[in-house]
Amino acid sequence: MKLSFVNQPWTIAAPPARSDSTGIWSYQVCRHLAKRCNISYYGCKTEVNSDRKREYGFSSAFTMEYRAISPRIDDLLTIPRKILSKLTKLPYFASVWYYFGYAWQIARHTAENNDDVIHIHNFSQFAPIIRALNPKSKIVLHLHCEWANRLEKKVIASRLDKVDLVISCSDHITNKIANRFPEYGEICRTVYNGVDADYFVPPPSYHPEYRANSPQILFVGRISPEKGIHDLMDAFIKVTQTYPQAVLTIVGPHFATAKDFLLNLQPEPEVQALEPLHNLNYLEYLKSKIPPHLSSQVVFAGSLPQKQLLPYYQKADVLVNPSLSEAFGMSLVESMATATPVIATKIGGMTEIVEHGVSGLLVEPANSQDLAEAIIKIISEPSRAREMGQAGRKKVLQCYSWEKITQSLVSHYAAIGVNFDSHEPEKEVASPLEKAT
Repeated sequence: MKLSFVNQPWTIAAPPARSDSTGIWSYQVCRHLAKRCNISYYGCKTEVNSDRKREYGFSSAFTMEYRAISPRIDDLLTIPRKILSKLTKLPYFASVWYYFGYAWQIARHTAENNDDVIHIHNFSQFAPIIRALNPKSKIVLHLHCEWANRLEKKVIASRLDKVDLVISCSDHITNKIANRFPEYGEICRTVYNGVDADYFVPPPSYHPEYRANSPQILFVGRISPEKGIHDLMDAFIKVTQTYPQAVLTIVGPHFATAKDFLLNLQPEPEVQALEPLHNLNYLEYLKSKIPPHLSSQVVFAGSLPQKQLLPYYQKADVLVNPSLSEAFGMSLVESMATATPVIATKIGGMTEIVEHGVSGLLVEPANSQDLAEAIIKIISEPSRAREMGQAGRKKVLQCYSWEKITQSLVSHYAAIGVNFDSHEPEKEVASPLEKAT
């Protein structure tokens, strides 16, 4: 069995130390599937990964290879965006010419490799290109966003026609796709994002009592207007009226989503209201909202690799995701894995993760008063907060461990005729895990 994961064209084709969320998803699933098949992990070529790296499957005879795709073709292939948008009725990022060279090179490689399954993240325009050179392969389109529900219907339908399976990271997205394209409803399935539950674990001991007067509030994610951090900032100021020594820690890179990816696609009023914030430096705007007497109690920790997040989750009394646009909500499951209670807005896939009153609380979006009251409720009831944290950990083990995610994926592969057990290994290897150029 030969399986390829086609990551987004900016995902580095290397182990996940510097990877994005979809790259981490591919890597973790690859780690589990590498026991059962040969895997190619496609991503962009950079100065750090010019040599191909190979990892052998754990206690198996299969391999996983990182295949780095040169951006040279796409650097040369430039078409004015305004002209292209008029011709295609699509934003530039959704047109067939957006990273056409990347998709074409992968189509050639997968055809030469005679791949059985080709699993594409997010970019539906890659499917027809890859299908053209791989007519017999099973093609999977994996959506972590709302693009299929927002872009030109006829164009998306023509792309769905080229795939065998459509999966998304939440029922919120899956159901929308099935309703918009009922002719493809039978091939639409949900596979959640996962978390390493062996790494993201509860702290060795419960939070000491002396922290009761200085509760720790945490946000993890990109610093971008749609993440609603401005609402969290307003809520935090309200919280300090009850808990003057409270601390808010914000972990994540300052990287605002482009209007083409958000404002131009989502008509929801809470999203459209963000337009003024896209015209200024959002990070500086957030800092300007902090009263001088609270300046030392709001910490911007910056962008951190996933493996450095654990102490932040373990130290927090509550994790807050105030997002106004969220397909899944990765910080929620990471926090729940550490038995830290969570608060999320009633947006997108987050309502599937958080069971209100059980593993955390759900609040109305863009409502700092609701947010503040929810934070105070969790902080002021430590025994209830502990129960929520334990319930969250239990749900992670039941639904979001990488073993569970891989099992779910394999079951959906099987529904389209992909049977891993029918394929024999191609070579033997000396060690369970090995890297080589």
